[in-house]
Amino acid sequence: MAQMVGRDEIESLRIELEEFGRSLRLSFQSRSSSFRGNSVLSSAKDDSDAQYAEHWAAIERLPTFERLKSSLFDQGEDENEADGEGKRVVDVTKLRALERHLFIEKLIKHIENDNLRLLRKIRNRIDRVGVELPTVEVRYKDLFVEAVCEVVHGKPLPTLWNSVKSMLSVFAKFPGLKSREATISIIKDFRGTIKPGRLTLLLGPPGCGKTTFLKALSGNLDKSLKWSGEVTYNGHKLGEFVPQKTSAYISQLDVHIPEMTVRETLDFSARCQGIGSRADIMLEVSKREKEAGIIPDPDVDTYMKAISVQGLKRTLQTDYILKILGLDICADTLVGDAMRRGISGGQKKRLTTAEMIIGPTKALFMDEITNGLDSSTAFQIVACLQQLVHITDATLLVSLLQPAPETFDLFDDLILMSEGKIVYHGPRDHVLEFFEDCGFKCPERKGVADFIQQVISKKDQSHYWYHAEPHNYVSIDMFSKKFKTSSFGKKLDEDLIQTDDEPQNHKNSLSFSVYSLSKWELFRACASRELLLMRRNSFIYVFKTVQLITIAFITMTVFLRTRMDVDVLHGNYYMGALFFALIILLVDGIPEMSMTLQRLEVFYKQRDLCFYPAWAYAVPATLLKVPVSFVEALVWTSLTYYVIGYSPEAQRFFCQFLLLFAVHLTSLSMFRFLASFFQTMVATMTAGSFAILFLLLFSGFVIQKPSMPAWLEWGFWVSPLTYGEIGLSVNEFLSPRWQKMLSANTTIGREVLGSRGLNFDGYLYWISLGALFGFSIVFSIGYTLSLSFLKSPGSSRGIISHEKLSQIHRADDYLSDANVEKKLTNHPPKTTNKGRMVLPFTPLTLVFQDVQYYVIPSETRERGFNQKKLQLLSDVTGAFSPGVLTALMGVSGAGKTTLLDVLAGRKTSGYTEGDIKIGGYPKVQETFARILGYCEQTDVHSPQITVEESLIFSAWLRLASQIDSKTKAEFVNEVLETIELDGIKDALVGIPGVSGLSTEQRKRLTIAVELVSNPSIIFMDEPTTGLDARAAAIVMRAVKNVANTGRTIVCTIHQPNIDIFEAFDELILLKTGGRIIYSGPLGQHSSRVIEYFQSIPGVHKIRDNYNPATWMLEVTSTSAEAELGVDFAQIYRKSSLHENNIELVRQLSTPPPGSRDLYFSTRFSQNGWMQFKSCLWKQNLSYWRSPPYNLMRIMHTVVSSIIFGALFWNQGQHITNQQNLFNILGSMYAGVLFLGINNCSTVLQYVATERTVMYREKFAGMYSPWAFSLAQVAVEVPYLFIQAVIFLIITYPMIGYYGSAYKVFWYFYAVFCSLMYHNYMGLMLVSLTPNFMIAAILSSVFYTLYNLFAGFLIPRPQIPKWWIWLYYLTPTSWSLHGLLTSQYGDINKEVIVFGENKTVSDFLKDYFGFHHDQLALVAVVLIAFPIAFASIFAFCIGRLNFQRR
Repeated sequence: MAQMVGRDEIESLRIELEEFGRSLRLSFQSRSSSFRGNSVLSSAKDDSDAQYAEHWAAIERLPTFERLKSSLFDQGEDENEADGEGKRVVDVTKLRALERHLFIEKLIKHIENDNLRLLRKIRNRIDRVGVELPTVEVRYKDLFVEAVCEVVHGKPLPTLWNSVKSMLSVFAKFPGLKSREATISIIKDFRGTIKPGRLTLLLGPPGCGKTTFLKALSGNLDKSLKWSGEVTYNGHKLGEFVPQKTSAYISQLDVHIPEMTVRETLDFSARCQGIGSRADIMLEVSKREKEAGIIPDPDVDTYMKAISVQGLKRTLQTDYILKILGLDICADTLVGDAMRRGISGGQKKRLTTAEMIIGPTKALFMDEITNGLDSSTAFQIVACLQQLVHITDATLLVSLLQPAPETFDLFDDLILMSEGKIVYHGPRDHVLEFFEDCGFKCPERKGVADFIQQVISKKDQSHYWYHAEPHNYVSIDMFSKKFKTSSFGKKLDEDLIQTDDEPQNHKNSLSFSVYSLSKWELFRACASRELLLMRRNSFIYVFKTVQLITIAFITMTVFLRTRMDVDVLHGNYYMGALFFALIILLVDGIPEMSMTLQRLEVFYKQRDLCFYPAWAYAVPATLLKVPVSFVEALVWTSLTYYVIGYSPEAQRFFCQFLLLFAVHLTSLSMFRFLASFFQTMVATMTAGSFAILFLLLFSGFVIQKPSMPAWLEWGFWVSPLTYGEIGLSVNEFLSPRWQKMLSANTTIGREVLGSRGLNFDGYLYWISLGALFGFSIVFSIGYTLSLSFLKSPGSSRGIISHEKLSQIHRADDYLSDANVEKKLTNHPPKTTNKGRMVLPFTPLTLVFQDVQYYVIPSETRERGFNQKKLQLLSDVTGAFSPGVLTALMGVSGAGKTTLLDVLAGRKTSGYTEGDIKIGGYPKVQETFARILGYCEQTDVHSPQITVEESLIFSAWLRLASQIDSKTKAEFVNEVLETIELDGIKDALVGIPGVSGLSTEQRKRLTIAVELVSNPSIIFMDEPTTGLDARAAAIVMRAVKNVANTGRTIVCTIHQPNIDIFEAFDELILLKTGGRIIYSGPLGQHSSRVIEYFQSIPGVHKIRDNYNPATWMLEVTSTSAEAELGVDFAQIYRKSSLHENNIELVRQLSTPPPGSRDLYFSTRFSQNGWMQFKSCLWKQNLSYWRSPPYNLMRIMHTVVSSIIFGALFWNQGQHITNQQNLFNILGSMYAGVLFLGINNCSTVLQYVATERTVMYREKFAGMYSPWAFSLAQVAVEVPYLFIQAVIFLIITYPMIGYYGSAYKVFWYFYAVFCSLMYHNYMGLMLVSLTPNFMIAAILSSVFYTLYNLFAGFLIPRPQIPKWWIWLYYLTPTSWSLHGLLTSQYGDINKEVIVFGENKTVSDFLKDYFGFHHDQLALVAVVLIAFPIAFASIFAFCIGRLNFQRR
């Protein structure tokens, strides 16, 4: 490090002298220009300098505003031209993309060195004219942060019951009632200073409060957390300026818009963040240089001027940041997400950093910015940050999980924290001294970062104790107290006491305005991005339009003009067609909800960082959607208007189009508002379905206005659809052709309108149009207000069990000042039979010889070259023995996971050659799956069950059926203890990155779930990836414990530290192409591996205390092979090591005497009934703990039922004319359709998650797909039954149907079957499609058909014969048949129907085609639909595998 600094200083001095010499020469030449004619200049260099001076003089003569935008730039595009040659004066705001790119390429060829040189030149230029750079010093003292949690008794699980109690707990807040909340401390009494010009590292175990600390310092703390104490920037408190513009918090979550490219993301960020004080500095530097006659370096001048211009759409700073963070290779690639291919995880992580450092902020708080990056990239990024800090005096605090030793050494200061307390804060190079004072010493071959994180962990601490007296556990509290009394702690306090004299530049470094751009500029920036995103999402708009065209085609052929007359009866069908048009354009806005929700997270991030205000985001989003509504309304009206046969006048066509346009616009605005208000997918979808239900029920079609209870008539006037209904019907039925008089002294048109309660005058069309535009504006204002004032949903309130809370309080009392001096006694460890497993197993060897694996790449297959195959494994031979821990290593893409997949038999494509033997006998896949445990790289588990339950489920299904339950339970406990999961056995698994277990706990759960099946052989794919040093050590200790039981264990491993690497006994090292370059023992301190590679001529020796794993990968890399001119695979094949392995494989390929081949009498270890019972047990627990799914749908049913009951109050037996029956049928139609659609749309996401788990469990041979699907179908029944009962109990008496038991049963049966077929249709769609999104799109097609062919909008006798088959295939038509006929099919009361008298039962037969004697058939068909859907689901979930390996 010292040598590096020395070199840098010499380089800096050389640059300074060179620049000084040149500027002196140029000043001299410019001053003596009058004598230039007399002297003869022989040097071409002087010519170019003179030309440069002339150009510069021209720039100096420009007005200040122009001068700050003008610079000297290379004439041609050849970047190798000498300085000053072929320069031209350019406007830096008008540089083209290629010019910007070439300029940065010229400035920075080698990232580390050239970036350092550029920063030095900029600093020297600023220093030379005496301008001071603004700096920020952050101080904090007495900082406390607390979270409010909800206390529950029993396990802290989000069950349906706990959720209901939580909702009712609102009443517990009334005075005199006991509160069920508790406060948990996250950060306790922090004090210290983050200084400018010093790079500070923040270390600590996961969950210790690092993120909270960084957010507290940057002013981004969640509003739900309480904080006290003081945080100041240059002596100013957080409330006195805008911390979000002065500092930047870089989150560990990579939240970006997937449809934008990397460059677009950065350009937008640079545009919104502005330039801070860059323009002021540039103005001052330029002014002083002009006064002093200094001529700057042209490239530095161009760069500084280009990054000092406000509001550019494309900026040079973007090209610079892309280059130094290594993102230039993917600059024009979409960011991407789970659905779109985009940049890699590591590139996303760098983009998150780039997005914030592109701005002008002087204080940066970075949260785990190197997760998922390899060590060389992490080193390069931290090195760039170090240069930035040291040269520009920035203030930087960076938290990292597992920094490599070389990265750790780049930092100046270190903060170590744990359990919300500071353990150490001071210079990085003194941290070992502090821990030695406490009695702990870092071993020689140990990274300092790994050591200090392990020494504060209870389990690892004793390894590092070096005093003679026995070790007693030193708690975090004791370390913290020790630190406060140490010299480092006292130094911190002294720094805090010093007062800050406040020079002017300190004021410049703080930001006092909330936004960087003017209102118009902010609007333009957001509008241009919105337009870009609409172009990127054009597929969705095209798809919606095609869908609309298809539906329009079906609709116009159902309501065909040749079948429709101008009379009262057919007027009813015209009404149905108009209402259907309203429904279609209303539901066409539903995708707007998910599109708004997808981008909310990014919006909240950028709003909280003060990129732009909410209105600047909302207004363009609203205005740019107007053309979409225009196109959709035009398509529908153009296709359907004349084919259905509405009034032929042109102005009525345009009036209908205009009204449908207004309806669509209102629909989009309403769904956008709902998404912004409810914020989460489940809540928004529920609110959306309520909104549609409310709009349709109160629109005046499902139930006419006169039939509504008087106290609910307000609903009619506040439903936007009412105005659509009034406008369309008035436009149609007041046209000339409907003016024929009837006997009752009224026109046909007025009669139709009157029968529907819509007898309004023509002028109401314009009022309706105005009302719809008014609704659209109101919803848009609501959208803007929601975005402005609601905080991001983030994580909900914490739940803590009463027991855990008492434990925390006990610990706090125990560690109070009075007790801290008494050292914690060293309790003897609990004796556990760690080395021994409860259940016996057969130790087995796995031998593989000459294994080859080929795939045919899709590109060659598409072109028809079937013989062109790609070999991924080549002649792989080896043996894995019991009790031996083997590491499988190699560079990315060497074939590590491929080898494990091939040996495990889990490949779904490609083909394999070679011999694989288990215990000397050829491998049989079915039996091998029973004795193999495969821990995959992705940790896939059911999110709603606990850790212990995950193990119990695996044990029940995978252990032999002869083993009794008690033994299984003991074995599960043994495994929990071995893998160190016993402390969190009651924790929910949760969804990765959202809730539940941490990455490291999830990784250990994956191992435990496999181990509990008592396997003889275990494969582990990357068990330590993404873990910090402490977590990786815990996982490896668990793996070692398992190996000690005599099992055969193989782990692929990526970049292990020394400790992890040397925990292995043997190593297989692969090179690209899947060829072995080493296979053998590791040796003490990796001696055997080091000896082997160092014996190869040309391989450089390993340095002292260097990581052997890193060294080994470096010396065998492709570039090292090319340099030495050797092939390591060939060297291995000729070595004695290879011969020994061949001999070992030969010996182990013959079965030992007296052994038997593996044999199991059945394919699965449990019979079908036990498989079904186990799956049902797990599904039942999952459902009980999924309030967002199950509680939501039950509440939806309750609220919907109350709305139906109130709206159709007492109408069941009040039948006098056809409209009364239409009203009743309307209630049945709305009930069946909307309860069903809500159920179907919510089940999709849930089952899609469970299917991924099912793929893993099916591969492991746990159960047959039939058991899973049967359990999934069965677990739904009780919840659907409850929904049907609730609907019956509320609506039946409120609507006032007939009270016979027969009719009550029929009503219940039809509703129950309807709910079942909707749910099972959802299951079926998931099993038929690769992901949730496609299933959701497909379901919308079904909803449309279920609506049109239900028999409500157009009855069966009126449907054309070419569509009647679809009517019979639509389950909703049978539901309505059953519901209406069972109630009224046997009622012989006479009513007035379209002006004539008829009995109710005859009207049902003639108008609807419903016959009472067909009820038995209806009953059979109603139960047949759910059975058919469930059977298709069961068949497809087993046969269709959308996982590709």
